[in-house]
Amino acid sequence: MAKQIEISGVGCCLVDYLYNNISFTSEIFSKYVSKRSGDGGLTPGQLVFAEEFEKFSGQDFESTIREITKGKPADKVNIGGPGIVALIQAAQMLEETGCRVRFYGGRGEDETGKYLQSSLAKTPVNIDNYKRVNGATPSTVVLSDPHFQEGSGERVFINSIEAAGNYLPKYLDARFFSSDVVVFGGTALVPAIQDNLTDLLAQSKDEGCITVVNTVYDFRNQKANPDRKWPMGKSDDSYSNIDLLITNHEEALRLSEETALNDALIFFRNLGTGAVMVTNGAKNITLFAAKNSIFRETELTEMPVSEAISEELNKSHSGDTTGCGDNFAGGAIASLGLQLQNGSTKINLKEAASWGIVSGGFSCFYMGGTFHQKEPGEKQKRIFPYYKAYLKQIDEG
Repeated sequence: MAKQIEISGVGCCLVDYLYNNISFTSEIFSKYVSKRSGDGGLTPGQLVFAEEFEKFSGQDFESTIREITKGKPADKVNIGGPGIVALIQAAQMLEETGCRVRFYGGRGEDETGKYLQSSLAKTPVNIDNYKRVNGATPSTVVLSDPHFQEGSGERVFINSIEAAGNYLPKYLDARFFSSDVVVFGGTALVPAIQDNLTDLLAQSKDEGCITVVNTVYDFRNQKANPDRKWPMGKSDDSYSNIDLLITNHEEALRLSEETALNDALIFFRNLGTGAVMVTNGAKNITLFAAKNSIFRETELTEMPVSEAISEELNKSHSGDTTGCGDNFAGGAIASLGLQLQNGSTKINLKEAASWGIVSGGFSCFYMGGTFHQKEPGEKQKRIFPYYKAYLKQIDEG
């Protein structure tokens, strides 16, 4: 009988209102582009809080969105957020394996919250610990330009934290800390969890958990101190208790206060982080695993994106990149769970990255971060051929 592995995650869960084909080079959009870091304006690839964007624009949020979108309704309403989207991807890839995925988070008592509750109930993620807390349910307006950056695509995120601001560390119970793997996903959008990461990570390691942190753009700290590095909890002590850090290129630079990625990776390594994966849109993924970590030692390595997926996207000349990074994280977490279940004493980081790469790439084939399956195992079956093709690609490369 396969060993049961429990993965518990806490972090950002919200409703995404997705608007596709919004030109980031249009005159209307250009009116609302950020002039300086942290000023509340829009920047492709970054997140801003709705209240800060409202101050920047000088008019109410709804009116500005109507202007930018030319009054059209959202193209799609979907489950969003780096915490839950990564866990849904992991759970979909782990169906019928004996690995269980559990989510901890908060929503409001409103129609948006009821939509999330009912939608999440249709996924393989256990949501027994998805709580009602004070405040409206968090949401994000996602503006997507699939033609930006020569067809690579990019998004802008305008977030309303709402009830996530009232989700507290005390809601993480003994079962969370008894899990094989704990994931802190996009906690910059769940402030009380983010600010207490140092203690939460230390407690997780004391209880014997493997720890994963996947990040999101930290607008709160970027606005407060645009020229200083973003904190990871109360102190840099957090990094020594992170087994796997998954971040993107810009976030890696802001977390380390470095200007070059290699220097950022040295920063994380020197602070004792076990392994790091850095995504960079359609460019190569960069990773390493330290010698004394749960992973096989892996020197600084670059891995390419999936050629098979890129070729299909090029044929259609478009792709919605919403949720690529979150699904990448989910694919890597799923591989981590499977390798633990198979009794691996040292996790193969490149294998985990391979699943992350095809998972992130596959998300460009549908709109929004969450793929809604028609039947259990559907997404797993559809991604597997890309995984096999990717193994052949890197073997031949």
